[in-house]
Amino acid sequence: MSEALRIFVPIDAAALSVGAEAVAQAILREAQERGIAIDLVRNGSRGMLWLEPLVEVETPEGRIAYGPVAASDVAGLFDAGLLSGGAHALLLGVTEKLDWMKRQQRLTFDRVGVTDPLSLADYQSHDGFAGLKAALALTGAEIVETVKASGLRGRGGAGFPTGIKWQTVHDAQADQKYIVCNADEGDSGTFADRMLMEGDPFLLIEGMAIAAVAVAATRGYIYLRSEYPHAHRTLQRAILKAENAGLLGDDVLGSGRAFHLEVRLGAGAYICGEETALLESLEGRRGVVRAKPPIPALQGLFGKPTIVNNVLSFAAVPWILQHGGQAYADYGMGRSRGTLPVQLGGNVRRGGLVELAFGVSLREIVEDLGGGTLSGRPLRAVQVGGPLGAYLTAAQLDVQMDYEALAGMRAMLGHGGIVVFDDSVDMAKQARFAFEFCAKESCGKCTPCRIGATRGVETMDRIIAGIERPKNIAVLRDLSKLMTDASLCAMGGLTPMPVLSALSHFSEDFDRGNHAGSSLLPLREKVAARSADG
Repeated sequence: MSEALRIFVPIDAAALSVGAEAVAQAILREAQERGIAIDLVRNGSRGMLWLEPLVEVETPEGRIAYGPVAASDVAGLFDAGLLSGGAHALLLGVTEKLDWMKRQQRLTFDRVGVTDPLSLADYQSHDGFAGLKAALALTGAEIVETVKASGLRGRGGAGFPTGIKWQTVHDAQADQKYIVCNADEGDSGTFADRMLMEGDPFLLIEGMAIAAVAVAATRGYIYLRSEYPHAHRTLQRAILKAENAGLLGDDVLGSGRAFHLEVRLGAGAYICGEETALLESLEGRRGVVRAKPPIPALQGLFGKPTIVNNVLSFAAVPWILQHGGQAYADYGMGRSRGTLPVQLGGNVRRGGLVELAFGVSLREIVEDLGGGTLSGRPLRAVQVGGPLGAYLTAAQLDVQMDYEALAGMRAMLGHGGIVVFDDSVDMAKQARFAFEFCAKESCGKCTPCRIGATRGVETMDRIIAGIERPKNIAVLRDLSKLMTDASLCAMGGLTPMPVLSALSHFSEDFDRGNHAGSSLLPLREKVAARSADG
């Protein structure tokens, strides 16, 4: 079949949500009616979510993109010469030359949007399993040293050096070791894990297999959030294909090493993104945080040494093994090496995913790549690092995306999620939401988190209603210190971060008159507030 007749329509969940399936079916019908033979490839998303559904056609000049395409546009696209990259109002140009794509350093997401996610032949033709083959030629200790040399840090948010974690498991003596992937991507504004699992599942499988070879683990589990049904189906099919091809199972690539991999679905608990609560859930118990020590690297799943890493951490490893630790470390800055998939959402003109080397400024991401606010109103706040991340102001956008640079501003990088707000946002309400979120999602094991978050909601309600604001702000600060210092895990310990950043940078929102519709005070306090106002 002619290469020029290959058409690509994403099967990514974000594209499906805006009509990609209808577009794909319309293309098939139109081609059939016109007697044209096409090869329709259902690829992952390129990450330009404002252009989804994005349709690409392969031509001698490269893949030509059109978007956003609706099913009703398909006939007109064929009339305009879609199959040869013909001119049309939706024509964007050669995909790789689009500004959004040109400005990236795609290492982990290099294949996402390019290949058929479930084609092993496609994966291998784009250097798939080159990292695993390189790993099988090394000792476990050599693999660990390569990962350490790369400077790779946990991409799930904690930023702990991946190689150190692997070293601990490698050195542990045990009759059984495990590899666990934390795919419970629950932070608001994050979707990189989902995009990779749906768009390049063999990469995650390869990264986990390399980890298994490094530490002599024979079993692995992907703990996937139940809200990702498309990713679940894709992973299940990819694992089966890998097993049938001898890439997983009792004899990985003929090496004599065994590695068996399974997907396990979570039940929607945010706290199971914390590694010990995840392990509890995997073992069939309620997802409750474990006290540390012992750490999972020594006593993890079923009490055995366990590597627990995020999807993006495992997915970075094949490139590192193929090209070397130093090649990866050449990207980035300071102690933040390599690249970070950044997810841009909220009130932003061009939302989506970009992979960039550490050190890029927040301003370049939000204003240059993101195009500012979708509403056109002035940007007021940016939350970095998920629902427990700090709020930064428009004046702080020049900060570099780097673990230490953000920590110096009492903020965190987290999983790389960025949510944009314009000047219509009420930051007191956002602070209240942080407490409300924690109160709902807390595992309930420790008092500072379980009770502190509930008291935080009540205190914010009093502040918003105008009841003894100075006294209640003092209570808010005291409560925040208690939660930060005494909570068992990061759930309660980080909840004050968005609250205190909102209070510090947007104090005027905590000192207004009654916020219409925002008070959830008990009746007796509402009456008291009205009486105090005369």
